[in-house]
Amino acid sequence: MDSPVDQPRHRDRNLMWRFLVSFVFISTLGVAFYWDHRIGRQAPILLLVCLALAVRSAWEMTVLLKTRSFNPQFSLVAPGVVAIILATWLKPLGIGVPEYHELSYLGPTMLAFSLVVMVLFLVSTLRYREPGQSMETLSAEVFIVVYVGVFLSMTAHLRWVAGAEAGYLVLGSLLVAVKGGDIGAFALGKLLGRKKLTPHLSPGKTWWGARGALLVSALFSWIWLTFAPPLFNPEWQPCPWPLSILYGIVVGIVGMIGDLCESLIKRDVGKKDSSALLPGFGGLLDLLDSILYTGPVAYLFWSLFPMANWN
Repeated sequence: MDSPVDQPRHRDRNLMWRFLVSFVFISTLGVAFYWDHRIGRQAPILLLVCLALAVRSAWEMTVLLKTRSFNPQFSLVAPGVVAIILATWLKPLGIGVPEYHELSYLGPTMLAFSLVVMVLFLVSTLRYREPGQSMETLSAEVFIVVYVGVFLSMTAHLRWVAGAEAGYLVLGSLLVAVKGGDIGAFALGKLLGRKKLTPHLSPGKTWWGARGALLVSALFSWIWLTFAPPLFNPEWQPCPWPLSILYGIVVGIVGMIGDLCESLIKRDVGKKDSSALLPGFGGLLDLLDSILYTGPVAYLFWSLFPMANWN
């Protein structure tokens, strides 16, 4: 255990480690997504990234939920989340889904999800032996499929929601706003945070941290959606500033809720992190929680509002 003198040094080293890992992670993704953008609307590199994230996240969630009467099986949920991710790429790859067909974009994803849930139900009936565990385990497996497979699929759909050429402009807007909110929450929370936001669920979060998250998320969103569009296409105009700021605020709020929701899972099963993948961070789910939770809302925002004024 660190002495009181060593604790500030330990926090500084931990903070430097977090920034270093974040820089390497974002830089690697940036290079991969640059080449994926050059390849075109099929997005094969993004597909591989999503498959890797889905399998690892499903494993972490399966281990996390193996407690009490829950006994989810990785061998069942992993193929389920993979099937949902693959279904997301049917239309971009042009496999059996014509442009005019009802099964477009969200159709294959929801169909795959429905079939996966049906399979999980069937397996539960076959492995039933006695009362007391089947419904808990089935519920945990369906939850993993939704949290990892469906949420990640909806986030990946941002690649095409405003046109294939703008895919990484849209995905970037989500990442910039969410991670900007994390920076704002950390900075303002450390400087001014006193009153706890949710003392029982996440004692480290404060009301000032929440304000910082919204301010920086809105600022980063405005910066990205104002200056990034011409980088993708010189003819594109910036997004309307009221929408870019509103988008940042909405993403900031939902991102904080997503962080709290993962905290709910971990606290309820008595775990601090989803895994020990990265010291100082925890598991992959600890990195993706706010992004996964915010993906469907970002997709809805880009679908309903005229953010993509180049279309």
